[in-house]
Amino acid sequence: MRRSWRPVAQIVLWQFGRREVPPAVRNLSTITFASSRVVDAELANRGFGLPWTTLTGGRASAALRGTFADVPHIRWASNSSALRSEDDGKEAESAKAEKQELVRSNYWGVVPKTATREDGSPWPWSSFRPWETYSPDISIDVKKHHVPENWEDKLAFWTVKALRYPTDLFFRKRYGCRAMMLETVAAVPGMVGGMLLHLRSLRRFEHSGGWIKALLEEAENERMHLMTLMEVTKPNWYERALVVTTQGVFFNAYFLLYLLTPRVAHRFVGYLEEEAIYSYTKYLEGIDKGHFENIPAPAIAIDYWRLPKDARLRDVVMVIRADEAHHRDVNHYASDIRKEGKQFYEAPAPLDHH
Repeated sequence: MRRSWRPVAQIVLWQFGRREVPPAVRNLSTITFASSRVVDAELANRGFGLPWTTLTGGRASAALRGTFADVPHIRWASNSSALRSEDDGKEAESAKAEKQELVRSNYWGVVPKTATREDGSPWPWSSFRPWETYSPDISIDVKKHHVPENWEDKLAFWTVKALRYPTDLFFRKRYGCRAMMLETVAAVPGMVGGMLLHLRSLRRFEHSGGWIKALLEEAENERMHLMTLMEVTKPNWYERALVVTTQGVFFNAYFLLYLLTPRVAHRFVGYLEEEAIYSYTKYLEGIDKGHFENIPAPAIAIDYWRLPKDARLRDVVMVIRADEAHHRDVNHYASDIRKEGKQFYEAPAPLDHH
């Protein structure tokens, strides 16, 4: 063993024989030996006939001298099968984990950063870090609407309206479940747009104007909406099946649409975000009227949006609705850029505009 304090053997006295055992030994159920000290040869030879080491800390040596030779039933246990205390086991596992992590980090040169909250407590989330959090602007106008101007705008507008009908039929007044389902769809366009713009930038050796990062941030923000709503609304198995089906169809359809006409694709997302604002507004009305319990805000929402510790569900819905309003503006703005015949790199993206 590399460390002198690590036990190499433990002796379990499970039967004491016929002779009287001294009081100092009667209460000992486990005797741990250390590997760094020289055993009393007389004690070892009399007790076991093997050169084992002295007792840990030198305790009970005198009390046990002359005793082990007369104890007829002694069972030896190796280091791997010995009975360990709970504290020793946890300490060994912790040391092993730290050693493995240290070796792994040193080998690959990747050392995970330790993040903390402002009060110094450990950061509990691995899906996002403290520098990715923000305080949303809830003063944004949620009533703005882009009036369709041509047949392409009307196509995007009425497609969104058509998709709303089955959603209303399925979820009805369950706005929490409706919002959860909506976020699984709303998180797709940003990822698809960012991916295609990334590939376009590689093919054409041109800058993106920051739009790749802006669209990926939008996708990540929508995903965090879903992670938050998962803590509030627990989806049933058939709702999960619906998400899988819808995502498979929507991803491929939006992928093809973005390849054909990015302008219509962004206009479609702008109208989709307008519907999201409408749904969250109805959700807020339900909370205010008492139809939905205004439960405490999930811990993930408090950290992600930097909400007060006593924030409630209504506060969470407010910041999510504000995010959707920002996404609405960004996508309508992106569609207007393409409508003017410009490329995205000609108009810098509104980064960090949640």
